Amino acid sequence: MILLVAATEMEALPVAGKTTGQPHALCVAGVGPLETAVRLTRRLGEGREAVSLVLNFGVAGAYGGSGADLLDICLAEREVLGDFGICHAERIEPFDEQLAGSSVFPLDPRYLAQAGEMLGKQDYNCKKGVFVTVNGASATARRGAMLRAAHNGLCENMEGAAVARVCQEFAVPCLEVRCVSNMVEDRNPANWQLAAAVQKCGQVVSLLIDRLAPI
Repeated sequence: MILLVAATEMEALPVAGKTTGQPHALCVAGVGPLETAVRLTRRLGEGREAVSLVLNFGVAGAYGGSGADLLDICLAEREVLGDFGICHAERIEPFDEQLAGSSVFPLDPRYLAQAGEMLGKQDYNCKKGVFVTVNGASATARRGAMLRAAHNGLCENMEGAAVARVCQEFAVPCLEVRCVSNMVEDRNPANWQLAAAVQKCGQVVSLLIDRLAPI
């Protein structure tokens, strides 16, 4: 069974009630890494279903110069905790791994390759790269540039690293797909394409449910 994980009801709505494709269930995990980790841990810990894959999906903000643009579909090669550490004015100094553990979480390469190939055949020009999970959404181009440079980041979100870490703990494969709803720039909601990004991401998730082969 595929467990679909989205942060909000809005992001989940395009696939809520879908009955075709592989067996699947939907978990709305909440905004931010803390709520996501708690709710997903509880769901997996209940052991109600045998989960073969966690498919994390939603919208993201793309970093300028990363190669991702509005309404692009992005697949995560790995997730990083982008602002976890000592925050200086122009940089974030990571904590020593012996103190705080790893802040980098690879996504399952088998499902990543399969999803990329399948979506490519459907004419989705997917971008692959590093997703940056932040505790606070970046509201300036300057902060976005700093995070992109620090992590070679493609885009940012607020839940992905938490999902990847919980999946690691439960030894469940994880795949993450997001659609770019906005660029990380000096905050200007007039430039966002949130509704279109939600719908496009939902279309992609529906395809993945229908066509991903179990591994």
